[in-house]
Amino acid sequence: MKAGSRDTEHEASHVQGVRGAKDVGLRLVATDLDGTLLHTDGTVTDRTRGVLEAVEQRGITVVFLTGRPVRWMDALWHHVGEHGLAVCSNGGIVYDVAAHAVAQARPIPREVGLEVAGLIRAALPGSTFALERTTGFGREPDFVPSVHEQRSEVVVGPLEDVFDETVVKMLALHPDLGPEDYWAQVGQLVGPLVTTTWSSTTALIEMSAAGVTKASTLALLCEELGISPTEVVAFGDMPNDVAMLQWAGTSYAMANAHPLTAAAADRIAPRNDEDGVARVLEELFLR
Repeated sequence: MKAGSRDTEHEASHVQGVRGAKDVGLRLVATDLDGTLLHTDGTVTDRTRGVLEAVEQRGITVVFLTGRPVRWMDALWHHVGEHGLAVCSNGGIVYDVAAHAVAQARPIPREVGLEVAGLIRAALPGSTFALERTTGFGREPDFVPSVHEQRSEVVVGPLEDVFDETVVKMLALHPDLGPEDYWAQVGQLVGPLVTTTWSSTTALIEMSAAGVTKASTLALLCEELGISPTEVVAFGDMPNDVAMLQWAGTSYAMANAHPLTAAAADRIAPRNDEDGVARVLEELFLR
C-alpha cells in the first residue's frame, strides 16, 4: 500500500480513522463501477444512490470510471444519476451523461492497432481480437462474444476490415492462458505501442492508445476543472484501477480487490457488496 496505509482488516470492517473532506480538501470523487460501486449482481443500492446524490448536493464532483464501453451503460445511468461525466473504456472515452453523447475520444491509431495484433498473433497463437469503437463493437469471427455482444449490433469481419479511426479499446483473448500470464506476455510484446491492462477472470487483455488510462483521462478532466490530485479521492478493485489509485491524493481499494490493486491504495474500503464506497463517502462528506 501507499504510505499512510492502515490495517486492512480494521479499515475494511469499520471504516475508522477516515478524515473528513474539509480536513483534506476533497473536491472530486472518482469511482470504478464493477466490483467497486456496484454490487456483484450489477445493482446499485438505495443507500449508495442516496449518498452519491447527497455528496453532489454539497458541491463535490462525482466521476464514474469504468472499463465498460458506453453501450453497456444505458441501463445504469438512472441508478447513479443522469448527470455529470463518465470515463469509459479505460479512459478511451469521456461521456456526457446528461447529453448522452461522447464528449471526448482518445482513439488507437489504426496502423498501431494492426501492428499490435500482428505481434501478439505471431508470438501467442490462438489470440483473437475485438474492438470497442465510438460507433459500436467489432470483432473477428473467432472472438468469443460475451452476453453483451450477443445482444448488441456487432460488426464481424477480419480485423483489417473492422478497425477504423473510432477504435478506443482493443481486446485480445486467449483460450488457454491465465489472465496475469497473458497480460505479462502481451505487455512485453507491445508495451511501448499501447497501454495494456485487464479486469477479467479470463485471459482478456484490454488495450488503449499509448498513455491512455483511467488515470490519465481523469487527470485531464481534473486539469480542466481546476482540481489537483490532492483534492481527489478514488475507489477501485482491479488492476485497471491501479494507476488511478496511485494518482489520486486519497485512494481506497475495496476489500474484495485484486492484490495488485490493494497494494496500490492508501486504505481498504469495505467490500462492494457491503456498500463500501457509500460507507467511506458518508464518513468523508456526510458526518
